[in-house]
Amino acid sequence: MSAFDQLKTELLASPRQWLVTGGAGFIGSHLTETLLKLNQKVVVLDNLATGHRKNIDDVLTKVSNDQRHNLLFIEGDITDRTTCAGAMIGCDYVLHQAGLGSVPRSIERPTDTHAANVTGTLHLMDAARVAGVKRFVYASSSSVYGDDPTLPKVEGRTGNPLSPYAASKAMCETYAKVFHRCYGMQIVGLRYFNVFGPRQDPEGPYAAVMPKWISALRKGETVFINGDGETSRDFCYVANVVQANLLSATAQHDEIGVQVFNVARGDRTSLNQLFAAIRASLQRRDPSIGNPQPTYRDFRPGDILHSQADISHIQRLTGYEPTHDVQQGLEEALEWYWANLK
Repeated sequence: MSAFDQLKTELLASPRQWLVTGGAGFIGSHLTETLLKLNQKVVVLDNLATGHRKNIDDVLTKVSNDQRHNLLFIEGDITDRTTCAGAMIGCDYVLHQAGLGSVPRSIERPTDTHAANVTGTLHLMDAARVAGVKRFVYASSSSVYGDDPTLPKVEGRTGNPLSPYAASKAMCETYAKVFHRCYGMQIVGLRYFNVFGPRQDPEGPYAAVMPKWISALRKGETVFINGDGETSRDFCYVANVVQANLLSATAQHDEIGVQVFNVARGDRTSLNQLFAAIRASLQRRDPSIGNPQPTYRDFRPGDILHSQADISHIQRLTGYEPTHDVQQGLEEALEWYWANLK
């Protein structure tokens, strides 16, 4: 039995209360769904700036009536200290996903990114300290590796941040160390590597590449690739991320006090390879899509060329074992993409 399967059995036998910030967003809604299916009590805190009520509605269609009653939704902002304190009452664990993602957005709006990602996280950490939660798990990012060229990325070696977004996540990691040192809090940061899956928003200028490309191909629109397409990423299916969060929140290893973990598959896929895989998957569903080719354009400021994670650290301390590679994740998610990316 895997560590995650064993944890699910334990949670079903002993329900707890979880705060999921950003629970109406892409990753947060998957965490909420999984926890409800495990009969956990879930408090979702979301200001709906980038999350959507439809994601919560979708979650509720996938759980039982009894499980629905275990959900409390709070529409509020993590930059408000009173809201954070109220949401924290009675919670055993915090899974903090709220914030403003996107490197380009952070370059355009650095103060907004700082307020949501740093100030909001600080308010939540302090509220968790006062409430005495067992462990605080927060979303960091592979962007903290910055200009360090080493592959694969190892948690103990980072470079200079290349964007305000990366700087905000690095600051959250600094605060985590300080809160552990000063208050003895158990805090785990998860450095996500290019997460994809159902409920990922394809609209807007900051949309993630996979839903954006799928949507464009279905509409017969041009797919743009920044650079020559040989840029590579460690794409991680959202089911792997859910597993990493729950294991990181509950792992009993002696070394977990304050940690950062890479959350990824541990391999690399170039943008050209990703485009070909998406196109082939869609062609099998609809041959009329034809054989479109991408259009290449300049690299974006703040982007790194290659990213791949060493996941041995999280494997050793939590038992994390990713269940989906890129192709498996794409095939599993395609039902949702096909139905929702009009």
